[in-house]
Amino acid sequence: MASPAMFDHEKLDVYQLELKFLGWVTQFLADISVLSRAQTRELREQMDRASLSALLNTAEGNGRRQGRQRAKFFDDARGSAIECAACLDASVAKGFVLFERIQPGKEMLVRIVAMLTKLVERFDPDQYRVRESASGVTQPFEDEDDDEHEDEI
Repeated sequence: MASPAMFDHEKLDVYQLELKFLGWVTQFLADISVLSRAQTRELREQMDRASLSALLNTAEGNGRRQGRQRAKFFDDARGSAIECAACLDASVAKGFVLFERIQPGKEMLVRIVAMLTKLVERFDPDQYRVRESASGVTQPFEDEDDDEHEDEI
């Protein structure tokens, strides 16, 4: 039997992981909505938008033909994934959940961001200037000088 027809973006590992994260975050949002709908509304709406944005930008980016256009959408998806991580952090900071509750989501997001980072670098290496590793450590700008303040004498 022939395999089902698929769009190219559906073949991307990052897209499949974003779908998995979307399922996880949907349950997470349902769980925190029972706390206080009014208190959690802004965070829930923001996270819902950001998680969907990551998925949709990945799909749209993969459908673009020009490398720089692809990279722009993958970079937007990366930004949305990082926004999701910040929303998870905020849910702990606001006391809605404990850190252990968000850990599975954060683990998926670290992988998603790493994969999207590689896609951005692949399709527009000149544009990409800041790198994040899986450990969360940000490397400096490529053209940043160690002596950045030498002319301030």
